[in-house]
Amino acid sequence: MRGTTGLALGALTALAGAALALPLLPLLLPALIRPAAAGRPRRVPGALAVRLTRAELRRLERWYGRRLPAPPEPDRAVRYLAARIPLGLLGGLVLALGAVGLSWTGFAALGWLFTSIEYPWAVLVTGLLGLFLVVLAAQGAHATVLLEWWLARRLLEPGRRDALERRIAQLATSRAEVMAAVDGERRRIERDLHDGVQQRLVALGMLIGRARRGGDPERVGRLLLQAHEESRRALTELREVAWRVYPTVLDEAGLRAALETVADRTPLPVRLACEVADPPERPVETVAYFVVSEAVTNVVKHAEATRVEVTVRRAGDTLRVRVEDDGSGGADLRGGGLTGLASRVAALDGRFGVHSPAGGPTVVTAELPCG
Repeated sequence: MRGTTGLALGALTALAGAALALPLLPLLLPALIRPAAAGRPRRVPGALAVRLTRAELRRLERWYGRRLPAPPEPDRAVRYLAARIPLGLLGGLVLALGAVGLSWTGFAALGWLFTSIEYPWAVLVTGLLGLFLVVLAAQGAHATVLLEWWLARRLLEPGRRDALERRIAQLATSRAEVMAAVDGERRRIERDLHDGVQQRLVALGMLIGRARRGGDPERVGRLLLQAHEESRRALTELREVAWRVYPTVLDEAGLRAALETVADRTPLPVRLACEVADPPERPVETVAYFVVSEAVTNVVKHAEATRVEVTVRRAGDTLRVRVEDDGSGGADLRGGGLTGLASRVAALDGRFGVHSPAGGPTVVTAELPCG
């Protein structure tokens, strides 16, 4: 019944398309003959064709249970609409044939049961012929549904060459973003070393030099005590920089232990749920760790939040990471830290998202393939 309704709607849209196609034929012919030149998409009738094609795809999904994930391109949409007009009319013809068969079968049955029949063989042949038409129409309707789906896939899905070109462009963009993220990380590490550790080591050297030149034992003791404190601070900052570069606990104890360390080092309460029974590959764990670490760091610095919730779960071949806070929101995906995270995730063919309306909450998500 659902397929029959879909065919009927398809026949109506095909009739409407045929009525619209004739006055638009001069505009349709270029798109039917050859694709638009690169970088010069056709606005008319491309935009209208895309809308109509999306409506047809919704019909396929609603009544046939079929779905095409990719949005149609203008030239492909024009060719699809032109090609499906005869197919839609064929579907209407099949339904009309089925209606005729049902009427013949019904009239034959009513005449046989409730009226006196002068020519019984003629009524019987009419009923059998109507039944044959019904069966034939059912088979034709099923075949038309399959043809509609095949036509949509054939004309709307990108071909192998298009898919390869898109993949190459995606990889080139991802590589450029990763290189930019690596350069940004390198500059940040250099800045941390220069402004933090290096300055403390300079101060430590000055204190030791003053202690060596001092003649008062009490003053020398105070200078050495200050030098000891300065060396302790320098060592702490050096550990912080090394931790931001790569946490050794990730290699030694795994992702959960590394995330627990992030939670322990965060001044805000962090609720951690890490459910990864089968550990993924090390690159996936590394990206997941940096997504959580950078997101939590941003919360501490900018969000004015009181709590953070971190959830890491593996579902099949996908590792899902979610970081939510109750802060003020308004996070910008174009910021340096979030852009670097998006590049890290894209390098693994993952998906990265930030939902941060004004007033909060902010939710950072990442889906990383593990297969």
